[in-house]
Amino acid sequence: MAADIQAPPLREYPTIPVIVENTMADSKPYMATPAHQESLGYPGELVDNWQDVAVKKLGELVSGSRALQVFLDTCVKCGACTDKCHYYLGTQDPNNMPVARQDLLRKVYRRYYTFAGKHFPKLVGAVDFDEEVRDQWYSYFHQCSQCRRCSVFCPYGIDTAEISMAGREILDVIGVGQKYCNEILGKVHVIGNNLGLPEPALVNTLEGLEEDIKDDTGVDVRVPVDEKNADVLLITPSADFFAEPHIDGLIGYAKVFHQAGISWTLSSYASEAANFSMFIGSKDNLKKVAMRIRDAALDLGVKRIVVGECGHAWRVAYNFWNTLIGPFDFLDPRYPAPQHICEVTYDLIQRGALRLNKEANDHRRITFHDSCNVARASRMGNMPGGQFLIPREIIKACANHFHDMSPETIHENTFCCGGGGGLLTDDLMKLRVRGALPRMEALAQVVQDNDVNTLIAICAICKTQFAKVLPYYKFQMDMITSLHQIVGDAIELDTTH
Repeated sequence: MAADIQAPPLREYPTIPVIVENTMADSKPYMATPAHQESLGYPGELVDNWQDVAVKKLGELVSGSRALQVFLDTCVKCGACTDKCHYYLGTQDPNNMPVARQDLLRKVYRRYYTFAGKHFPKLVGAVDFDEEVRDQWYSYFHQCSQCRRCSVFCPYGIDTAEISMAGREILDVIGVGQKYCNEILGKVHVIGNNLGLPEPALVNTLEGLEEDIKDDTGVDVRVPVDEKNADVLLITPSADFFAEPHIDGLIGYAKVFHQAGISWTLSSYASEAANFSMFIGSKDNLKKVAMRIRDAALDLGVKRIVVGECGHAWRVAYNFWNTLIGPFDFLDPRYPAPQHICEVTYDLIQRGALRLNKEANDHRRITFHDSCNVARASRMGNMPGGQFLIPREIIKACANHFHDMSPETIHENTFCCGGGGGLLTDDLMKLRVRGALPRMEALAQVVQDNDVNTLIAICAICKTQFAKVLPYYKFQMDMITSLHQIVGDAIELDTTH
């Protein structure tokens, strides 16, 4: 743990914190290098006429999105969102109130695109887009994880995530991008995954994983790559290939497919489910990353595309793939396109296709974290609220001890892990630790009441964030667990497939 970062104290009861001005004004991620920028089609450095370019891009975004214009025009400063952001609750910085973060962009929009702002700027809080405002944008639009919790409580449904995405895209267009997201996207465009893991290394890694599973279980469970005409193309976050607890989830997927007799494959060309283009609001890059998956599915001749445990990957697939890279008329129409791995596992459990031993997880007392992009931006199954029910039903089918966190902190009210939205970088560690406070308080309560020792999530970012911040709050790092790890541990394998 970084010695100079202190977690805020856990509170017995949630309270609205006292405002402390500018506590996070110095929080900024590293800037993208020219190479990072140019690989995504952006200027390599700050352009000379950056004010004009920014204002023009803002106008294009507003004219191209009725939703964004409504969000900028309709806020009445009612205060419903004030205390709903985990970053405000953890940092006390007023610019982390959703309404204040929105206003960073709204003030500029009013100045250049409304009558009152052009002629009477001081009366409506309109400001020029100058260097000070640009620096505020870079700081505070990178203190929003785009979790959309504030939109649940807004009476007008204003979505701060959309405003944050717009702000970041404008910054990219003038040459002021964020290193973490843009570097990752460059790797995906060239190699196909966030890690920059080339095909030989990926194949070698997965062969080693097959050996580990055989040593552990005595059963030959395959983790195939680039196999033609498999039933399923699995698209999963690249963290699943190398790090715990992610890799234990990949082992769980493999066991599910093995036991159900479903042929499947990964793709070395499109080995990444994550699409960080959403975090920076770039539709062009969003499509370019997603198109690799379509091309891989066509090349391999698969019948289904299944998305692994990654929150924003599922949001992109569920909400955007059909218009970005559809139609999926080359896939088997009997199955949803795309399909989440939890939907696959839940269906198999419902049909009795998996033999599960719940006692195998008796050492675990489990709670579940609803990841934001699953909870508030997608669905699962053919029922409203399936994204809440399906993971919990899988847990209950695989374990005897499950306890939910407080109702006001789960389902659509869930608190963000504190590391989403392209903020999972060590240069923002202070923000990540403080932003985790509300979730850690809910976790502390269920630990105290039910002796919980296992926290399950179905998002690679959430799992990585929790592994890093849990020790700051005096929890064990290995509490965080992949959902399909407990599935894999409960499955009683046979050798018939």
